[in-house]
Order: sequence, then structure tokens, then C-alpha cells
Amino acid sequence: MATIPENIQQVRDRIAAACASAQRDVQSVTLLAVSKTFGPDAVRQALAAGQSRFGENYVQEALDKIAALSDARARLEWHLIGPLQSNKTRPVAEHFDWVHSVDRLKIAQRLSDQRPAHLPPLQVCLQVNISGEASKSGLAPADVPAVAQAVARLPGLRLRGLMAIPEPAGDREAQRRPHRALRELLVRLQARGLDVDTLSMGMSADLEAAILEGATIVRVGTAIFGQR
Repeated sequence: MATIPENIQQVRDRIAAACASAQRDVQSVTLLAVSKTFGPDAVRQALAAGQSRFGENYVQEALDKIAALSDARARLEWHLIGPLQSNKTRPVAEHFDWVHSVDRLKIAQRLSDQRPAHLPPLQVCLQVNISGEASKSGLAPADVPAVAQAVARLPGLRLRGLMAIPEPAGDREAQRRPHRALRELLVRLQARGLDVDTLSMGMSADLEAAILEGATIVRVGTAIFGQR
């Protein structure tokens, strides 16, 4: 069975190949290792292999891990990519570097109010329900511009862009369609004068399609840490 460092190298090779296909600089795509349900030891193995950015879905599990890895905090960047309830915003504002899953203005306002003054602004993405699935969190695409304008004005936050988890699709072209729609939405925000640059999209199964459509952050768990 491959080790975590070997898996990270394989994923980086996939990213490089996809960037070559898309005629993009490989430095334009950030790998976010999704470490949910894996313990601090797995994160340390990935960190030793040069992986510094980690995505977590569950707030309490993530806080325990951040505490267990406090000795390496300066080398780690923690991203919340899972659903965030309003009663959990304070510890997230205090301990995370990024939140990808802002899906309503109330959450953004609380994160801004609760971000400690000594920390830099919290980097945030708006989560978009790009496939229109009833079971998924996220803003409807039509609601994104107004929410983005409001979030961009909040002092404790820095609006970076958009995140989506499209429904699984079989072939490459079907995988590309929702990622393309998210990119077009980001372009519309830029046209409105918003300083946004981030597309958090693409996972283990579809990162190539996402990169072809402009992903700047791909969120990869299974291909690095194995099956949960």
C-alpha cells in the first residue's frame, strides 16, 4: 500500500499533467489535503512531505487536531470546508485561516465580528450549490452577486472567491460543465469590481476537469489518505 508521501506525489503529478493540458502554470493550483477523520499523525506525515494546507469538515474534530498540532501551527494552514452552523462560528473565527463554506450572510457577519483583532482577515469563499441539488448546502447562483458584495464589505474577512461540490459525473465533459459554470460566476463577480481570485473546486475524482476549467484550489482527501 502506498504511503501518504507517495500518494501526495502522485496527486501532484496529476495536477502537473492537468495544468500542462490546460496550458496553465502548475503554481496556479493549490493542493488542499482533506484530512477529515484522519488523526494528527497522518497530518504530520503529509507535513513532512511538504504539504502544509489541510481541509477539515467537522469543527470539533478540527479544533482537536489543531490543538494536537499546535507545535507546528506556524507551518500549517487550516481550511474549513464543511458546513458551518452559526453557533460554531466563534472557534472557527479564532482558529482557522480559511473558510470555504460560507453559504449565507449571517455566517459571514458572525465570522467577521468574532475574528480576533490580532489575526489577519479570515479568508473566505462563498459556497455555491452549482448543481442545484436539494441535499447540498450553498447559495443559489442567482443569489451570489448580492451576498458577495455584502461579504466583501465585512472588516474581519477577505472574500477570495467561490467553492462548489458538484454532483458526481461520469465522463470528463460532464464533469467540466458545473466547474465551468462556477468559473463564469466568478468572472461575473470580477466584472462587478470585486477583487476575487479563488475557485475552490475539484476533488480526488474530478480534479483534472476542475483544473481545465480554472480551479485554483483542489480539495483532495481519498487519493492522499485513503478510504475513510
